[in-house]
Amino acid sequence: MSTYTGPRNQPSRRRTRPRPGPRRRFRRQLAEFDDPTGARHGGLPTYPWHMAPEGLATKRQLLALELRPGGQPIAAQVMWIRHGQPAVAYLYDIAKAKPKRIPTLAQLHAIEKALAARRTCPLCGIDAGYTIPTSLGCCLNCATPNTTQEGQAA
Repeated sequence: MSTYTGPRNQPSRRRTRPRPGPRRRFRRQLAEFDDPTGARHGGLPTYPWHMAPEGLATKRQLLALELRPGGQPIAAQVMWIRHGQPAVAYLYDIAKAKPKRIPTLAQLHAIEKALAARRTCPLCGIDAGYTIPTSLGCCLNCATPNTTQEGQAA
């Protein structure tokens, strides 16, 4: 019995150029976005992804440390390629960051009261347990017509 030697069992004759792997892309980003003096990026020091110096952090990193930028100017930026387009994250100096503001008890009470108002149905006055959809203007029980056991409108 002979084996089939068609195109599926033979090696491809087409020679393709290898795709740029993560190392090549990373090297390109290093060269393109490594600008500690800011000469190429509008005077703002620019670093590639994961290459920012110590002492600088993004807003989310500051929030994790319970800090906020506190009105300070942007110290530097991190750039990388996302979906084929350059993406930017701004960096702030940790030493100049201020502590995160803590709301007072009155502010927390006001927020709690406002969220409770968003959960309360204006028609039946019951706390629905979820935010009332603005498209309906009332809870789901009030928005749907009354139905009987057989599923027909009463």
